[in-house]
Amino acid sequence: PDLQIVKGNFDVEAPNLALSKVVTHGSLRIGFTHGHTVIPPGDADSLLITARHMDVDVLLWGGTHKFEAYELEGKFFVNPGSATGAFSTAWSPDGEEPIPSFCLMDVQGEVLVLMLYAILFAGLLSIFYCWTQISLPLLSAGYVVVGPTASDLESFIAYERSVALHGVLKNVGVKDKGTEVDPGVIIASPSQQDPDYFYTWTRDSALTAKMLIDAFLAGDTSLQPRIEDYISAQAILQTVASPSGDLTDGSGLGEPKFEVNSTTFTGPWGRPQRDGPALRATALIAYSLWLMSKGEKSRVISQFWPIISNDLNYVGEYWNQTGFDLWEEVEGSSFFTLAVQHRALVEGQAFAEQIGEVCAACRTQAPQVLCFLQSFWNGGFIMSNINDQSGRNGKDASTILGSVHTYDPDAGCDDFTFQPCSSRALANHNAVTGAFRSLYAINSGRGQGAAVAVGRYTEDVYYGGNPWYLCTLAAAEQLYDAVHQIHLIGSLVIDALSLAFFQDLDPLVEAGRYSASSEVYSNMTAAMLKYADGYLSIVHDFTPTDGSLAEQYFRDDGSPLSAAALTWSYSSFLTATSRRSSVVPNSWGASKAGAPPAICSSTSAPGSYAPAPVDCSSNVSSVTITFDVLKPTMFGETVFVTGSHAPLGNWDTSKGLELQANRYTKSNPLWSGTASAMEAGDSFEYKYYQTGTDGDTVVYEGGANRCFTVPE
Repeated sequence: PDLQIVKGNFDVEAPNLALSKVVTHGSLRIGFTHGHTVIPPGDADSLLITARHMDVDVLLWGGTHKFEAYELEGKFFVNPGSATGAFSTAWSPDGEEPIPSFCLMDVQGEVLVLMLYAILFAGLLSIFYCWTQISLPLLSAGYVVVGPTASDLESFIAYERSVALHGVLKNVGVKDKGTEVDPGVIIASPSQQDPDYFYTWTRDSALTAKMLIDAFLAGDTSLQPRIEDYISAQAILQTVASPSGDLTDGSGLGEPKFEVNSTTFTGPWGRPQRDGPALRATALIAYSLWLMSKGEKSRVISQFWPIISNDLNYVGEYWNQTGFDLWEEVEGSSFFTLAVQHRALVEGQAFAEQIGEVCAACRTQAPQVLCFLQSFWNGGFIMSNINDQSGRNGKDASTILGSVHTYDPDAGCDDFTFQPCSSRALANHNAVTGAFRSLYAINSGRGQGAAVAVGRYTEDVYYGGNPWYLCTLAAAEQLYDAVHQIHLIGSLVIDALSLAFFQDLDPLVEAGRYSASSEVYSNMTAAMLKYADGYLSIVHDFTPTDGSLAEQYFRDDGSPLSAAALTWSYSSFLTATSRRSSVVPNSWGASKAGAPPAICSSTSAPGSYAPAPVDCSSNVSSVTITFDVLKPTMFGETVFVTGSHAPLGNWDTSKGLELQANRYTKSNPLWSGTASAMEAGDSFEYKYYQTGTDGDTVVYEGGANRCFTVPE
């Protein structure tokens, strides 16, 4: 073993021991020191100075007998604590007793996984931290409890969310990383054999991008450069001629997948697939609306609308032609495809009006798509495909995915759009998931009302026909969505269609309308959430200890199968658990779509297509400005910066850039924040201001406006 030792404050008889050492592991430099030379003990700023002086990426220190792990200015800091829990005069806050703890650290390339073991609550607490040298938001990984509370679902979710986000971002091409994956291109999986998923699918990428955009809108600003790179990549891919066609008549937009270097995939495949353009339009509209709220309407019109317009025109022109379903196997009319196409047209029309553009296809075709969508309801469940020759029974997880990806928190339990809490969608959930109850050995003993492992469809033979992580997660996500919608409505309706679903949870429940104050309402919504958690628990049970999610898990013993590190699996985990926490996407206007026409018409709207700008990401990813100011504040006060530039709110204090105090100390009252979307050469004026504890009082700093020119 390679044992490295540094000198502590009591090692007076070991004069030859060094006070600090540095070891190199791959591309990481890891330094360690006892900590008694850090003044004040454990002070973050002093440790940062030490790490810079030692020129290390990771700094390990001790001396306080208290575990700590955090990231600061791109470096990772770890104090493993005391394995014995011995008392230390250097740390005795409020008379607390030290907690016995130790750490193991696993370094794999640029990724460091720190495993903390500590005795808490009469059990052993195991916490896993992920950190990477590249810019990924991984530090606040969660933890997994072993020992007395090994089945803690909350702990698994916290840990797995970090692993899943890391997994997604590893599968997105990054500039200047020297990989064969183009910047912004989202690969399905790094697997290149048995099976080869080392491609980028328009559908999978759009679903993943929408997840990243929703996470960005919820506050994870570190994702913005990845989002903009994705948009630039899509501008390029729209122009790539393929076996499906090219951009001249829009037919090339139906090409399902491309090589990772943004070139044509020419092999045989199930093409065209018509869901990708609709899903991409939905993702870009969500991001564009945020940009507009920041005063960047002109950029949206010039750079993003051309991409969105191409996709909306494609949907308007080709929606009533058959294509391959999302599993790429059945040629016909797909519920999933039509559902996401209707959504794209509805929100596309509203978006076009907001920016002063026209989407004629959106206005004329959305009602007809909605009308045709009703054809998939057979009275008991949603048929996955019609106008096809597959011979399947129609019970398919793709229909649950359709409800999940057209979820609108403000739409209520609308049957026409198959909202998650609608009677149709709940009846369908019951029919589809129930079809797998006796199909897989791992579902043995899971009776009515209990969650089951869910596959694509019962006739599936791919890899022998197994449950999929993303299908099982979709079953959970629909239920979380449904409960959220029910709570917004304030009442629960159980009718003849949904009664079987609810009676699986409570055999004694009866049809009726129940107010939020009723016992039935409370019991049934709680049962739905418990049922949803059951699906997450299945994913927990069959997820490897490293948190990696493949495409499938074996029907007999739950071992992972098929493509490893599947982006769609990771993305599905993140969206399902976000919905569980009531983090929901913005409305797409489903409630304004209206009822479908009484008579359906097989129409289309010929579209026009043109290449879009391909440098969408240049402003954000290449130039990011950091604002630092030393400003002592009281608890509840916040510091902002505003100025003569859109990212700073154009002097509107309600839109100023809020600075963060995560590095604030009494001796160094630092407020800091970053602004993106600034162009090289831009000059602007700016000023700091703070708000009072009431959030309304605004006080500007004194003196003249500050000036800055963005460097070339």
